[in-house]
Amino acid sequence: MKPTDFAIQLTNFLGEYLSAQKNVSSNTIKAYRDAFKLLLRYCRDHLAIPPENLTLDKLNASMVLSFLKYIENEGNCIRTRNHRLSVLHAFFRYLQTEEPGRIAQCQQILAIPLKRCARPTVHYLTTDELAEILDKPNLLTKWGRRDAALLSLLYDTGARVQEVVDLSVRDVRLNPSAQICLTGKGRKTRIVPLMSGTVSLLAQYMNENSLDRPECIDSPMFFNRRGEKLSRSGVRYLLKKYTTDARKTKPGLFINISPHTMRHSKAMHLLQAGNPATVIQSILGHADIRSTDIYARADIEMKRHALQKAAELAPSVNLPSWRENKGLMEWLSSL
Repeated sequence: MKPTDFAIQLTNFLGEYLSAQKNVSSNTIKAYRDAFKLLLRYCRDHLAIPPENLTLDKLNASMVLSFLKYIENEGNCIRTRNHRLSVLHAFFRYLQTEEPGRIAQCQQILAIPLKRCARPTVHYLTTDELAEILDKPNLLTKWGRRDAALLSLLYDTGARVQEVVDLSVRDVRLNPSAQICLTGKGRKTRIVPLMSGTVSLLAQYMNENSLDRPECIDSPMFFNRRGEKLSRSGVRYLLKKYTTDARKTKPGLFINISPHTMRHSKAMHLLQAGNPATVIQSILGHADIRSTDIYARADIEMKRHALQKAAELAPSVNLPSWRENKGLMEWLSSL
């Protein structure tokens, strides 16, 4: 069967354009792929259009809107809906340059707006809670020492979990001015300094596993018991294991502590230490300063809550209201 125009353009978009021209990461391509798989299943199951029959003519603004409505009706959050729409926007921005004759169709879809959604609550650990978790790996065992180095690095750098598992030995420098090179979203790299405690743990871990040898420079920094590169799910498993242990002595720890919680915690601690938002932005690798502003807003809410609690404890001073008297002068005289 001859491929449809949609199949040809989608193949070029995912297989050539995103990787070769936009230089996006393999994880981004997988996320885009998954969005299109969902669209194809929707067309097959709800519109009776099998994947091999879907054409660009059929993929119009009306279909996109019905697809987005389906996503919401399935119980997905607005953020999920917006992500799927962003993927379609990226595809139709590409398509309007590939097939200028479809520019009107493309612009109709590009005009579909993202929906406003509530800002997510920033969950972060206090320094005491963090210390409780970081103290849990058993430093008397080889794998405990690996886990201690991993968790310390995760917090110290504020890195995304994917950035940590993608680290190779060449990305880590433990000499004076110890630092690490992280590759983030859009394959953008940034240099983040390492603190002395993390440096000590990493140096011991690398020496113990012969990662400080020249021939290991391209080896993954963190690996599992099979010698394979540690996965994101592996990091999540380890963090869950140690937070479960920490909860025995810190029962107040909130339930869903993820690697991203460590990132949030680092950002909040930097903010509370008086660091400007631009410094936090450069450490976290945010492309837009507005992404960093969520921590400032969270800190303001924390201060507001503290002030409200203090106000509740303050003694009540019952001053009369001038609005209840005949005039301001009479109220002033009554004080």
